[in-house]
Amino acid sequence: MEADLIAKAAIPFEAIPAAGVHGVGLRTLPGNIMQLIRGFFASRKIVRRFHPDVMLFTGGYVAPPMALAGMRIPSVLYVPDIEPGLALKTLARFADRIAVTAEDSRSYFPKHKGVVVTGYPTRREILSWDRQQAQKTLNLQSDLPTLLVFGGSKGARSINRAIFSVLPELLSEMQIVHITGKLNWSEIDQVCKGLTPEQGERFHPYPYLDDEMGAAFEAADLVLSRAGASSLGEFPLFGLPAILVPYPYAWRYQKVNAEYLAQQGAAVIVNDEELPKRIVPLVIDLMCDTGQLAGMRVAMQSLNKPDAALAIGMEIIKVAHTAGSEQ
Repeated sequence: MEADLIAKAAIPFEAIPAAGVHGVGLRTLPGNIMQLIRGFFASRKIVRRFHPDVMLFTGGYVAPPMALAGMRIPSVLYVPDIEPGLALKTLARFADRIAVTAEDSRSYFPKHKGVVVTGYPTRREILSWDRQQAQKTLNLQSDLPTLLVFGGSKGARSINRAIFSVLPELLSEMQIVHITGKLNWSEIDQVCKGLTPEQGERFHPYPYLDDEMGAAFEAADLVLSRAGASSLGEFPLFGLPAILVPYPYAWRYQKVNAEYLAQQGAAVIVNDEELPKRIVPLVIDLMCDTGQLAGMRVAMQSLNKPDAALAIGMEIIKVAHTAGSEQ
C-alpha cells in the first residue's frame, strides 16, 4: 500500500526485506531473522548510494535494518502511537531527537532529553472539504445524522460483520458511510440485497477512500473505528467523536491509544468481542444525545495539532544542521 501511495506522489521508493521478531512463533523466528539480515545488507547499499544527512524512523520491523546500516548517521524518531513499539524503544537509545504525538508518550523515554511533542502529521488536502460539498460527493442527505465506519486501510472483519448484522436497525435512524477494506468487499452485494430501497439509499459502502477520505471525515457526526495511530491525528483534526474498538491482536498499542482519547472525553471504548451486542444501543444513544456528542467533539478538537508535519520537519532540519556544523 505504501509503495502505491508514494509512487502516486512521485517520490522515489525502495523496499527492503524485513520481518518481525516480537511475538512470532519459534518456527517463524529463524526465517524472520534471516529476512532482517538480508534487509541490513540491502539497507547498507542504499545508504552508501544515497549518502543521507539525517534519517527519519517511524517504527515497525522495517526500521532496525536501516538504522543498523546507518548507525553513524544522525536520526530522528517519530512515535505515532502513544506507546512506542519494540523497534522504536530500541532505536531511541541512539536517536538524536524523538518526536511524539502526545505528551503522554514522554513517560516512555524518561532518560532521553531530546523529546518534543509535535502531534500526528496529516495530509493538508484532507481539509479541503466543507460539509455541503462532502455530503454531495458521497451522496449523503443533509437532514440525516451520519455514522462513519472505518476499520483502517485494510478494513476490520469483526467491525464489518458486526455492522452488517444490524444494518436495518441503524439505518432506520441514520445514514452510514462504511469503508470496508478490500477483504470484505465480496460480501457487500449480498448485504445490499437484504436492504429495502430506502435503507439502500442510506448505506454507502466503499472498499477504500483516498482523496475523498476528508469528505467522509467532514460529513460524519460520529466514527466507529479501530484505534490505530491515525485516530490520534485525523479525528482531532475534524473534531470527530469516536467509538473505538481496539484491535485485540496488536499488542497494547491500539488499547493505549483508545484509552488516551477516552480519558480526554473524546471517545468511548468497546472491546472487540462486545461489539455485536453493544453497537446498536451505543451508536443510537450517542447520536440522540446531542449534548454528549457536542462535548466529545470539543474534547477531540482540543487535541488537534494542525502543524505536526511542519514541526517534525523542523526537527529533522535542526538535527541535520547540527550534525553538519559539527563535521
